[in-house]
Amino acid sequence: MRKTLNPGVRPIESWAWAMYDFANSGYTTVVITTIFNAYFVATVAGNTAWATLAWTSALAVSYAFIMLTAPAIGAYADLKAAKKRLLAVATVGCIAGTAALSLVGPGDLWLAIVLIVISNYFFGTGENLIAAFLPELAHGRALGRLSGWGWGVGYAGGLLTLGVCLAYVTHAQAQGQPASAFVPMTMLITAGLFALAALPTFIWLRERAIPLKSPDAGVVAAYARVRDTLRHARRYPDLFRFLVCIVFYQAGVQAVIALAAVYAQQAMGFDTRSSIELILVVNVTAALGAVVFGHYQDLLGHRRAIALTLWGWLATVVLAWFATTSGLFWLAANLAGLCLGASQSAGRALVGYLSPPTHRAEFFGLWGLAVKLSSILGPITYGLAVWLTDGAHRPAMLTLGLFFVLGLIILTRVDVRRGRRAALKNSQGHLAQTESIA
Repeated sequence: MRKTLNPGVRPIESWAWAMYDFANSGYTTVVITTIFNAYFVATVAGNTAWATLAWTSALAVSYAFIMLTAPAIGAYADLKAAKKRLLAVATVGCIAGTAALSLVGPGDLWLAIVLIVISNYFFGTGENLIAAFLPELAHGRALGRLSGWGWGVGYAGGLLTLGVCLAYVTHAQAQGQPASAFVPMTMLITAGLFALAALPTFIWLRERAIPLKSPDAGVVAAYARVRDTLRHARRYPDLFRFLVCIVFYQAGVQAVIALAAVYAQQAMGFDTRSSIELILVVNVTAALGAVVFGHYQDLLGHRRAIALTLWGWLATVVLAWFATTSGLFWLAANLAGLCLGASQSAGRALVGYLSPPTHRAEFFGLWGLAVKLSSILGPITYGLAVWLTDGAHRPAMLTLGLFFVLGLIILTRVDVRRGRRAALKNSQGHLAQTESIA
């Protein structure tokens, strides 16, 4: 680990950084992927033909808000060296929103939508901010390794939270309780574990950034700095190509994350307990994918590693479409887990590698913008496909394959060595010898 870290960074800081992934993964695993999404479609929205579209639309609204604010928040964090303070605000907001979801019962559609928008907005904002610490902790050659380790620890956190929820759901179902009785308690469990696991991040992780001199370091200056970054996009053509690539391939990934349990229950006939068990196992394979690929992507090269995972995602879509038995679907789901951990880790690391050192938080804000745009594009496309086919989920699954194909095509235009040189050359005098990685 010490060989991975930058000078002056203690191993406990890298652990504290990874613990935030551990903490917030419970939210996305339980609320977005496994329990609350299926509860929303089946119970809150009453299994109507538009239920899946309503769920994906609620997520789309939250991601749209993140898109509007993420670049400015990132730029403001750079100007004020305020990543950690802003991360604290986002964390409290997500935890409170998650706990409030326990108030949602059958038919409480608008309450559910408002609380999902709020909690998911703060989750996404915190995700951007914690990612911006990565280049401060690890050197260029080891970004993939530390990123992969963070994703692996994150999946372990999702596994723990989901495991605790499974124990409670199993007990509740044995007592004959309906979903409207046990799902609210899983929201409180998720919020509590998030709060507890996030504490090490705020105790040990240091803010190393130095406030930048500016006549106005407020929101107006932040947006001006973002506009300047976009206006000078030609200086970082490979980074911006990769951000466009992220929009397309992450559209497919985000649709899988948002609708995994919905597909399992609506297309495959799984119940709540079976869905949780499936996602538990997938979290293990996702953690393995993140850690193993995080190590080998630095040897393979970031671009090759990402291309390999996109081919894996295409295979996953085909398997899921063909699956009519639980065995084949389990195979598709676990392949998705391996690809999920690998693609998330590799994408975050490559953005850090191609970002200019003095604009890291800002460019991770743009990374967040790209991911959130994909989080609108993918699930909404899937939701519309289900609605237009009167509730048929299998044809909707095939639409996801197009996003991975487009991602592969754009990825061929990204030159990692050239992008790294551009980042170092144009970083306010920060010149360094380009590290050889492709």
